[in-house]
Amino acid sequence: MEWSRDDLRRMEPSERAALMRALAELAEEDPLDDPGHRKGRRLFIALTIGSCVWLVPWIVYLALTLPGNYTADQWSATWTGFDIALLAALAGTALAILGKRQVAIVGMLVTSTLLVCDAWFDVMLSWGSDEFPLSVVTALVGELPLAALFFYAARQLIRLTVHLAWIRSGLTGVEPRLTRIRLFTLIEPRQGRPSGRTPDPRP
Repeated sequence: MEWSRDDLRRMEPSERAALMRALAELAEEDPLDDPGHRKGRRLFIALTIGSCVWLVPWIVYLALTLPGNYTADQWSATWTGFDIALLAALAGTALAILGKRQVAIVGMLVTSTLLVCDAWFDVMLSWGSDEFPLSVVTALVGELPLAALFFYAARQLIRLTVHLAWIRSGLTGVEPRLTRIRLFTLIEPRQGRPSGRTPDPRP
């Protein structure tokens, strides 16, 4: 059976939504179900958890052994390199936004992270010096608000992308939180229900 555009336009909105849901369920495939991807996912999880376990005693060790004062070489090159990385992140994000590319979300998250790091190191490394008040003001007025703006904008873009995909898949109601949506699919594999939604309780 074939439908023309006119046939689809004559459908009720609920009928079009049901058709889109049925097509989405047929087309949705979860790449993580691929055996090769499952192996990589398990390896990534193991590596991430292992890094967390290793970092806890390492942080305790550093807190107990690092000196309160330390003279570092290449101070100028370190901060210049960091600012160059921040400039590259800002410029790349701006270009991605101008081009309306999804990679802008990555750029925003990277930029916000670098801004928070910049504020942290500026404040902590100037502690007790004449530059400390200026570092605090710069962090509170400039770096941290800008970082929050970039993070908020990235979150909004992700939410908008999910919202549009949700609608175009024929799903109804309010989409779930980002923390509950599966990677790559809005339909739970083999369950035929929206990702992140618990099944309706049976009467």
